[in-house]
Amino acid sequence: MKSSLLAIALFLTGITFSTCNAQQSASNPNAPSQSMQVGGDFENNAFTYYGMPRVLSAIDTSAGFHENGQKLLITGTVFRKDGKTPVPNVLIYYYHTTPSGRYIHRHTEPRSMEPNAQGQTHGYLRGWVQSDHNGQYKIYTLSARAYPTHDEPAHIHLTVKEPNGLSEYYLDDIVFDDDRLLTTAVRKKFKNRGGSGVVRLLVKDSIHVGERDIILGLNIPDYPKDDSKETSSGLSIGEDQPSFIPYHAYGPDKGKNTCPVCKYGRYHGIILFIGNHPKWDDIKRWLLFLEEESIQRAQYLKVYFVYGNSIQYSKENRQQLLEALGKELNIQRTALTYVPSFSDTHTEAVLNRINPDVENTFIIYKHRRIVDKYINLKPDKENFERISKALEKTKGEYFYLSDVGNH
Repeated sequence: MKSSLLAIALFLTGITFSTCNAQQSASNPNAPSQSMQVGGDFENNAFTYYGMPRVLSAIDTSAGFHENGQKLLITGTVFRKDGKTPVPNVLIYYYHTTPSGRYIHRHTEPRSMEPNAQGQTHGYLRGWVQSDHNGQYKIYTLSARAYPTHDEPAHIHLTVKEPNGLSEYYLDDIVFDDDRLLTTAVRKKFKNRGGSGVVRLLVKDSIHVGERDIILGLNIPDYPKDDSKETSSGLSIGEDQPSFIPYHAYGPDKGKNTCPVCKYGRYHGIILFIGNHPKWDDIKRWLLFLEEESIQRAQYLKVYFVYGNSIQYSKENRQQLLEALGKELNIQRTALTYVPSFSDTHTEAVLNRINPDVENTFIIYKHRRIVDKYINLKPDKENFERISKALEKTKGEYFYLSDVGNH
């Protein structure tokens, strides 16, 4: 069954992975020759190509998908480092443990990997996809399990090879937001290589679905730098929007310190950061637009305004200023908040890496992950449409599915 499904997928897609100057070795006939090294060396990187078929698809089904256990779909889009431009023909190699938490060789499975001289193997739950013309990929497999030692969260390993002269490099493992082993301390150790690997599991027809977009080169050592001179502010698209606790001066959580993503991280969120150079007429126009978007999208959008002007900061004055602003504009849903500065550690605003000298920074997140970002936007019709379209574009296929915990 699984062989026929894979054959059909390969036939329908008809994508062939090839690399210039590929070596034709007996064990890894598709392994590329020497490439520019990026991302640092990593253990058993040659395993990436062990048993890899010459023809790949954007959809792969592992042997585990047809076994007893929780079925899992991992899907996403591969983007350039801007986080917005899809990239086709990127090879993605994955492998993970069995339900017993081990990497097991099963000689009856064609893609299973025999242990090497050191006894190392990636087992039989492994495979390859190649991003399609829209940069998209899908992996159907069995839910991974933690090692028997329970010293790490359950995870799926990912390695990518771009269709260019760069070497393969590993990404942050896919881990699962509801895993009890995924503690705050563990999260803080992640490097966000290729973007955040933390996925939020949703449910479709009894299959768990996790979205993992890949941002090529993001946080990858020695990756070629672009020549962009654009103004910088905020974390990159693909990274997790960090938890922080601004003071709520007006709106639903008035008088509290509530983290935007902790309480409202399920669907879309927009955070408008304003720093040391506020233009209040422009800010008011933005807030009226964002309030209307929030009303129209109801529970599917939460909007935050975060004022971080560090010049002559006074908590009392800041509170009064935003209260007056909220009343003037009749704000009902948007949270008007403030922090002493964007370098403040008490509220952890510093984690956002906001440039206080830009006019504004817009962060759009979904499932806690940053999916779009804009800097120095003017409040005009064109940019209002830009934000609305960004929300629609980044919904994706699974936006309205139920969480695993609520199913």
